[in-house]
Amino acid sequence: MSPILTISGLHKSFGKVEVLKGIDLTMQQGDVVSLIGSSGSGKTTLLRCVNLLEDFEQGSIELAGQSIGYKQDGGQRRRLSEREIARQRAMTGMAFQQFNLFPHMTAIRNVMLGLIKTKKMPKDEARAIAEKWLERVGMGQRRDHYPGQLSGGQQQRVAIARAIAMNPQIMLFDEVTSALDPELVAEVLAVVRDLANEGMTMLLVTHEMRFARDVSSKVVFMHQGRIHEEGTPEQIFGAPKTERLQGFLANSEF
Repeated sequence: MSPILTISGLHKSFGKVEVLKGIDLTMQQGDVVSLIGSSGSGKTTLLRCVNLLEDFEQGSIELAGQSIGYKQDGGQRRRLSEREIARQRAMTGMAFQQFNLFPHMTAIRNVMLGLIKTKKMPKDEARAIAEKWLERVGMGQRRDHYPGQLSGGQQQRVAIARAIAMNPQIMLFDEVTSALDPELVAEVLAVVRDLANEGMTMLLVTHEMRFARDVSSKVVFMHQGRIHEEGTPEQIFGAPKTERLQGFLANSEF
């Protein structure tokens, strides 16, 4: 089976600082891959490159057989048009640390917006899909509430429903619990866990080691812009090979 995501030789710099130093990563459909590592190791930057929120200088990303962001033209690397990039970006769904909901729109209107604006769906069809996913994340009863009337955990669940409603090829989660109070973390992780159990393809950045151990098909430890070690949860958490990973896990709860 062809990989759903293939990242090859990916390099990304901010000015003179090289943040990603040659990333190679492959995912199959249905994989749940957790990126772990210290702050500044390049995890979020990698996610943002996959979603084309960041440009990258070298290497390639292929999603569902399409070269993302760039193409070769006469031996030269050429950035795709904004229209093409917008279409490709719709192939991924992303949930951020911050919820980024529109405060003047109800939960259901937040979920419907992309379906109407990007996918050009009729309002009735968009509403039906939005209702389905709000129910799925446990927010059906609060669909007519505004973000200001919802807790952080509830807002994050609406944000996840909004991303998934677009029917992406892959879901990207960037520390979706880091902005939440501890008592709200479990409700969001439960939603992500259920989606993983249903076979959704996910690439997620998390500092929740126990969660990464329980839901992942593969765990990737990043250090200083490189993939330092990768393997099954049993390998990474049960038999880390390198001192750097051993030291990182020694300071983590799992």
